[in-house]
Amino acid sequence: MRRLSGLLLPVLLAACSAPVAMPPPAAPGDVLTPEQAARNFVTVVQRVEPVAEQVCRQKSIVANCDFQIAIDDRPDQQANAFQTVDDSGRPYLVFTLPLIAQAKNQDELAFVLGHEASHHIAGHLARQDQSAMTGAMVAAAIASAGGADPEAVRAAQDFGAEIGARTYSKEFELEADALGAQIAYRAGYDPVVGMAFFDRLPDPGDEFLGTHPAMAQRKAVVQQVTEQLKAGAGS
Repeated sequence: MRRLSGLLLPVLLAACSAPVAMPPPAAPGDVLTPEQAARNFVTVVQRVEPVAEQVCRQKSIVANCDFQIAIDDRPDQQANAFQTVDDSGRPYLVFTLPLIAQAKNQDELAFVLGHEASHHIAGHLARQDQSAMTGAMVAAAIASAGGADPEAVRAAQDFGAEIGARTYSKEFELEADALGAQIAYRAGYDPVVGMAFFDRLPDPGDEFLGTHPAMAQRKAVVQQVTEQLKAGAGS
């Protein structure tokens, strides 16, 4: 989650005037060509975005559910995706080109897209801002009461804001994993297969004040939610 900055390339899904030949999907485990990676991404956006918007409206936590999917095509970016909002409050789900290229299948892209959409649906960005503001105010008040000079108060305020922003970050990630799994599943994808994308990332463990929970914990949440969804579909 972050605030919108820099230039982004919107994903255009309008129909072309003439059909365009698309490359065949890659077999599991294959290295995707750029064309296959692009095909996967566009297909996932077309299938997952409407589901995410529907879930967003059903939850009724945030006012704006009109997702804009965008690509951060700046050079030297790492594989990453994030959720943000513009000045009008419209939600953006942003993918870097390396993430699109490194995803091995549509399930992985669908889970990442559902996860990032869930941050907005659950109102995490606003809740994070409020927590940071509270942390900043408390830290500044304590520093002032202790007789700190203005510069030290500002430093305490910055530190308090950072601590406050991280207070619920692990909880937010697990919430987004659970809801993201539901979104991906409703769009026709397998969240457990999609979660495999994170197996290729460093495991943050369960660090004190870390921003992400341990990978095993995240995988367990996705596995549990998926099993419940499948059981419900079969009943």
